[in-house]
Amino acid sequence: MKTAWIVNGVVMVAMVLGLWLGTKGMVGAAVHRLDHPDEAGVARAAAPVLTQAEQAYCTEGLKTVLRNVLTKCGLIGGGRKGCQPKELRNAAQIDDREFNALFAPLAKRGGVILFDPTKSELDAGSKAMIDKLWADQRGASWFFVVARASPDGKTEENEKYSHERANSVLFHLEDRFKDPDIEKKVGLLWLGEEFAQLGTDFCDWDRSRPDVACHRESEFAGMPKREAAKALAQQNKDMNRSAVISWIDCRL
Repeated sequence: MKTAWIVNGVVMVAMVLGLWLGTKGMVGAAVHRLDHPDEAGVARAAAPVLTQAEQAYCTEGLKTVLRNVLTKCGLIGGGRKGCQPKELRNAAQIDDREFNALFAPLAKRGGVILFDPTKSELDAGSKAMIDKLWADQRGASWFFVVARASPDGKTEENEKYSHERANSVLFHLEDRFKDPDIEKKVGLLWLGEEFAQLGTDFCDWDRSRPDVACHRESEFAGMPKREAAKALAQQNKDMNRSAVISWIDCRL
């Protein structure tokens, strides 16, 4: 059986956190923890791994956290491969809204792969998006797949669906590109329904199914409340049967 490993979602949090340093509001607590790694229980950095990519959000504080997570998950320095999804809240030390807010800089870098209810198969549009984004590496070392499930159904089943969706992306990359080192580049995280459900902020992201509508909450304002609530609930289900994919552009 092919081995898929999980990379803790805090990697994605850490990657984009540099853009929010110094701001107020809900990101402030996360910034404080990056500035005070001893208080957050952050381990010291492991031996550096060099890549060609570097973006403005790759601050030294951010990269310290990133190295720590990659080491813990076995990507740097060996060790066990992957971090359990249920470790995310304790490791990240931020809540769902903070986690999703930190994805903003990736809106033009990544994409959202959409799936049918209870399914994990990739359609043609999904495969085309994965191929396009994978080819746009630009020297980055890590390609992350953060899969989710909508909250309808049992929690255990939804974790399974998100696991299968993450694996579907990895298996497609393996079959398509025949890269023997691909598992060293692809980090998988499946969140089920339990953490960081996608909200309307992700309507700005490219989707593998452009025909699936995604509207900001303000666009529901003119509808009757009951109708608006029903439409928003359905949209949230559609958007969370998904996998967010993107390269990370930081040099470690």
